[in-house]
Amino acid sequence: MATKAVIVPVKRTGLSPDLVLLAGWLVPGLGHVMIRKGIRGLLLFVSIVAMFAIGLLMHGKVYTPSTGDPLDILGFVGDAGAIGLWAVAKLGDLGATQLSDAFSDYGSKFIVVAGLLNVMAAVDAQSIANGRKLDR
Repeated sequence: MATKAVIVPVKRTGLSPDLVLLAGWLVPGLGHVMIRKGIRGLLLFVSIVAMFAIGLLMHGKVYTPSTGDPLDILGFVGDAGAIGLWAVAKLGDLGATQLSDAFSDYGSKFIVVAGLLNVMAAVDAQSIANGRKLDR
């Protein structure tokens, strides 16, 4: 028995998908706001910023790429997922430079997960903008 393929019309936003991706990477939720998903963008902004801030309040480490330690480089990759928040933390000298206890280790995980969540959100907005993902 053959199955019929369902063709769904693609709705493009008119914005450059790469611009939407870049905006979402710089500011959490901005990519969704640009494609007129304001509520989703606001929820992403609040969630990601809150997770990042909680990590800072727990004295989590904000990683830098220059230490040469592979685990620090991986931490930086996670942190850089929310590059705008990472830049604010670095410019404001926020966050710990060394892990002092298990509590600060959990804080570091909050910061890394916030970055990774932001990457997923930015890619989601890009997929909607270029029509690869249904706009629901």
